[in-house]
Amino acid sequence: MIRILVICTGNAARSQIAEGLFRHLGGADLEVHSAGTHPAGFVHPYAIATMRERGIDISTQTSKPLSPFEGRTFDYVITVCDEASQECPHFTGARRQLHWSTPDPSLAAGTEDDRLDAFRATIVSLEGRIQHLIGEIRSNEVTPET
Repeated sequence: MIRILVICTGNAARSQIAEGLFRHLGGADLEVHSAGTHPAGFVHPYAIATMRERGIDISTQTSKPLSPFEGRTFDYVITVCDEASQECPHFTGARRQLHWSTPDPSLAAGTEDDRLDAFRATIVSLEGRIQHLIGEIRSNEVTPET
């Protein structure tokens, strides 16, 4: 079992999208969690709506703080925003700690369509990185202990 933790500041959009994509694309051999350095307490409705457009339901995911995950071992710890990257504690047991700088779609201005398009662009950006990482994980001959 590969354990992944995705972190952003609010755990409302980017990390929630990434968690949903990892679960959808990675299947049962991935254990995926997300958290925020300053959790918003909700999952952004546009994140839920745009993921639903792709057939991925993240409506039951919740915004969580980092504290429940500190001290746990993860194979990959991924920050998806610059602020979280600066505040994120080092997870000593992580095989890799990655930073994927991703603009916050919840800050997008304009019409509702413009704002939804910002979330769609975030999904596309994260999906490419996630597919690449899952490919690396699956091609890796060394499997971590469960």
